[in-house]
Amino acid sequence: MEEIPGFIAVETGEDGELPLAIAWVLPDGRIKHTLIQPDDGWLDDEMNALNGYSMEELNSFGVSPLDVIRELENDHFNATLFTAGVSDDEAALARLFDTFGIDPFVELAPADSLYPDLDGGEWTRARGELFGELGLEPLRPEHEVAVMLQLHQRLGGQA
Repeated sequence: MEEIPGFIAVETGEDGELPLAIAWVLPDGRIKHTLIQPDDGWLDDEMNALNGYSMEELNSFGVSPLDVIRELENDHFNATLFTAGVSDDEAALARLFDTFGIDPFVELAPADSLYPDLDGGEWTRARGELFGELGLEPLRPEHEVAVMLQLHQRLGGQA
């Protein structure tokens, strides 16, 4: 059985760097997802950039950024993870790691790079169609990861 690629997605605030939620796929195909408790140093004037979440919600249901890093390290140390939005996800992950002075131990790559036989834009179109077909929302990390995983299965990958 072919190994499932490590898909990852990060939901950010309006600035594209404030990490609010994260999801990634585990090697067995399950999806891990959590809200992220904002670090105090992240919240200067960004209260309006919480994408509809309340601070109470993030603090009650989220996990600390350090716990997110530990979980990611346990699941994907020194791995290349695939994302639909490399630059935004890189900025959000950099903020997580930088908060604790930790060098990132994962590398991000565009998910469409897994399918060199597809014409430019074909993966993006198929991804958009699958969101509609499944009734899922882009930008929600658990939905992004689920769509990338299903699209991988449809394009000939195993799961």
